[in-house]
Amino acid sequence: MNNELLEKYNRPVPRYTSYPPANFFTESFTETDYRKALAESNGWEPQNISFYFHIPFCRKMCFFCGCNSFPMKKDETVKRYMEAMKKEVEMVKEYIGPGRKVSQIHYGGGTPNAIPVHYLEELNQLLFDNFSFIEQPEIAIECNPAHLDEESVKRLKGAGFRRFSIGIQDFDIDVLKAVNRDPSQLPVDELIQLLKEGDEPVDVNLDFIYGLPNQTVDSFISAIEKAITMKPDRLVTFSYAHVPWVKKSQKRLEMIGLPGNEDKIAMFDRASERLIESGYHAIGLDHFALANDELTIAHKERRLHRNFQGYCTRRTTGQVYAFGVSGISQLEQVYAQNSKSINDYMQQVEDGHLPIAKGYRLNDTERIVREVVTEVMCNRQVRWDDMAERCRVSEDSVRSAVAYEETKLDELQTDGLIQFDNEKIHVTEEGNLFIRNVAATFDPLMGGENESKFSKPV
Repeated sequence: MNNELLEKYNRPVPRYTSYPPANFFTESFTETDYRKALAESNGWEPQNISFYFHIPFCRKMCFFCGCNSFPMKKDETVKRYMEAMKKEVEMVKEYIGPGRKVSQIHYGGGTPNAIPVHYLEELNQLLFDNFSFIEQPEIAIECNPAHLDEESVKRLKGAGFRRFSIGIQDFDIDVLKAVNRDPSQLPVDELIQLLKEGDEPVDVNLDFIYGLPNQTVDSFISAIEKAITMKPDRLVTFSYAHVPWVKKSQKRLEMIGLPGNEDKIAMFDRASERLIESGYHAIGLDHFALANDELTIAHKERRLHRNFQGYCTRRTTGQVYAFGVSGISQLEQVYAQNSKSINDYMQQVEDGHLPIAKGYRLNDTERIVREVVTEVMCNRQVRWDDMAERCRVSEDSVRSAVAYEETKLDELQTDGLIQFDNEKIHVTEEGNLFIRNVAATFDPLMGGENESKFSKPV
């Protein structure tokens, strides 16, 4: 990637974990609107249910974090919070049709494994007792390895978790110290072995962040090479998103010094090369999976999908019902976000309210745009006939919805980011780094002051 292209395309664009992005949500969307949408969602697609639980507590606050997280509270607060989440589940359950099945459960944060394990055991058991599940549902939890020991691993597996996303970030102690993060309690290779033991199959993701203080291209590649020897099922390389106007703690990292854009691109490129050489397949923007992984198979067959839980397949994807502070539900026609205040969240639920702070109802045009943007982000292509069939409209209607302009595509093609003709658009290997920019080309809401709200691709 030459400097000219880097300068041209390294501008703020949405991550497109949703469309429209969350900054378009409005406070005019109320609890009443959400209750109506919950009832309607039984007639929407997909029929599968995906549950998300936000555990916001952390024993130690990492300076790079952009999540809605808070320092670990007293056990009384954790207990009250977990009881509120269980009550929220009970309230939402009343709206969900009895024939629907759970395909995904995902715990994020914060640090879900920072709290005592029995809270997670109890919450999962509540779900097992009250809902039906598809065969081989994905039940996943994000974990900080600093808080994983042999006993907690055993109990988390016993609680039904079958995918563990381990936030390594980097093996280098100097990097971890700079971002205020503790290293893994157990050697990571031993931790993976511990997770893999037993009769029940367990998948392990190792997550890394590039672009942190004290990282060099060589040191980051050394970390990736070390991870490759451990053969995780998936390996994720997230680009550090520097948004100090959102998270003030990130300003501390500026004082230490952050790698430049060229180094970040080199980290991404060389890490990708090493992973692919080692048998991993590139999935979407930042995931790498082994050949027999369900994501790899779905990607090859152009059936990869994405929701707030991350990349998934059409088999496991579901409408997302989120619980906990700041959780965002992602229904077929509606987004709804809970209060970002822990105290407000708990009080509202205790008073019998669904704690909705804001949300958004998509119109017909926006649902078409979402389908196109998702297809770009997941499968690196758009086939106009396929989009028309999925959206049950004409190809011209799809092009109109995304404000199709061939001149914009000409420029992307000239710069080597895409190839296109009248039937389809394909994102090239070179264009994958700036796939968010390609997706933004089909986003009529982009432009003007909105751009300042997002992070840069690199």
